[in-house]
Amino acid sequence: MTSQDTNDYQSIFLEDRPLMDVRAPVEFEKGAFPKSQNIPILDDLQREAIGTCYKKEGQDAAIALGLQLVDADIREQRLGQWTQFVKAYPEGYLYCFRGGLRSRTTQNWLQEQGVNYPLIKGGYKAMRTYLLQQLELSAEQIPMVILSGLTGSGKTHVLNKTRYQIDLEGLANHRGSAFGSDINDFQPTQINWENKLSIDCLKYRHHYPDAGLLLEDESKRIGRNILPDSFYLKMQQAPSIFLQRELEQRVAIIRDDYFTSSWPLYQQQYQQAGEEKFSTFLLGSLARIKKRLGGVLYEQINASFTLALEHLFATGESNLFDEGVRLLLLEYYDPMYQYQLKNKQRKLVFSGTEPEILAWVEEHLKTMT
Repeated sequence: MTSQDTNDYQSIFLEDRPLMDVRAPVEFEKGAFPKSQNIPILDDLQREAIGTCYKKEGQDAAIALGLQLVDADIREQRLGQWTQFVKAYPEGYLYCFRGGLRSRTTQNWLQEQGVNYPLIKGGYKAMRTYLLQQLELSAEQIPMVILSGLTGSGKTHVLNKTRYQIDLEGLANHRGSAFGSDINDFQPTQINWENKLSIDCLKYRHHYPDAGLLLEDESKRIGRNILPDSFYLKMQQAPSIFLQRELEQRVAIIRDDYFTSSWPLYQQQYQQAGEEKFSTFLLGSLARIKKRLGGVLYEQINASFTLALEHLFATGESNLFDEGVRLLLLEYYDPMYQYQLKNKQRKLVFSGTEPEILAWVEEHLKTMT
């Protein structure tokens, strides 16, 4: 163990220190940290075999089996990968699950090659516990203000024009609606989502200790990611500001965000299959809310979107989506928002256009503690 080994988890996350995760891939996939890279000392099968041995025969037998499974060739390969990481990120740390045998073994093998690299005391488990605790503390300490507005108001666009914000939808890689997934339908695991949220809140408290935090009005679930109970409860109790936007402006924002900008991505990724993939995504997303729309309205919008898709593929123009989007807003999203508004007890403290909202945020959020 070197003198550089640390349990200063706050500095690790505030400074975005590179992290070498030597756990097995299956562990890494379940949960890790934004700046971590998985270079395992054991693969999944090796880890399982050693774990079984440990339970049946104890630590000494498990260590012996590990030395047998990780032969000279595998050890050389691992050392090569670790050494490359160390050279690339000399300011980093390594960790395993508890900062125990795997971390120390990795560190010792590197030291035998003349390479000293610090480990994180307590490993993944301690860092994960720290982030969960900090997330609770953030929910308790950070004053929150909620940016509300009708669907298509461009709340995320406005949010990202101020420094006093965390973009929950950006962290979840989802726009928060039935049409909100990206081209690859990728979202972080729930653990990774919580880790990222906690780190962003920790950084916010560090950089803006006296400021309030602007968050977009969200349901508890953003795609497949779920807001922690304490954080969501704080959001529900926070005051809100309302972004005003005319209907045709909202239609244009949705057209640009969901059709004009998305279609070229499908063309680029799927080439000849782009039309089929984009149609499946759009009409499939619409079908998921068919019951809530009702049969007649669903058929109207589905027919409108189908024609709009044909026009888009033939001309590259997305303007024919406006009719279907307008129907969705007026007949579905706006009534749903009004219904939800009645069930929420947030205090509305300001309402205005985009420039007015940004000016209000700059004046009122810089000091709220």
